Amino acid sequence: MEPSGSDRGGHGVIVRPVGREDAETAGRVVVAAFEAVPGAHMNGGYAAELADVAGRAKVSEVLVAVDGRDLVGCVTLVPDHRSPLAEQVEEGECQIRMMAVAPSYQGRGVGQLLLDASLQRARALGRRAVLLHSTPAMTAAHRLYQRNGFVRVPERDWLPEPDLLLIAFRLDLAASGARNAGSAW
Repeated sequence: MEPSGSDRGGHGVIVRPVGREDAETAGRVVVAAFEAVPGAHMNGGYAAELADVAGRAKVSEVLVAVDGRDLVGCVTLVPDHRSPLAEQVEEGECQIRMMAVAPSYQGRGVGQLLLDASLQRARALGRRAVLLHSTPAMTAAHRLYQRNGFVRVPERDWLPEPDLLLIAFRLDLAASGARNAGSAW
């Protein structure tokens, strides 16, 4: 995958595959972004799982957003239902997990860049749809997903822990293909 980017808001942010040298910093960015969201989603050692970017990169595709020398965002693309990271993924789907933007960069379009790159990669893999889960408190992320054609699929919501509801969103790539076909991603 070639690096892609934007110059939104004066920032030359590019999205590219994670490198080994990025993993620790990317993990810190993901943990910081998730810690900034209210709720019980950080229970049970989840911070260690979020920080393990190197581990995720061995079994999935991890992309990072970089502004100059600063790593400002990260997303994990689970390629299919057979992946050890897949959660409720059906055949023909891939999954976006642990998408995070450094708190100081939120609201600057970095999440959109990460999402665009993920969707481009999902199409390149020949997937028919993309699934993701989010906590109810991640309302800014929900708006981003819905602006990009994701729809709520309540029948795929789940409770991985008694006090942790994850709500599901899904994008049918065939239905959204024409809208995003001209993307530079």
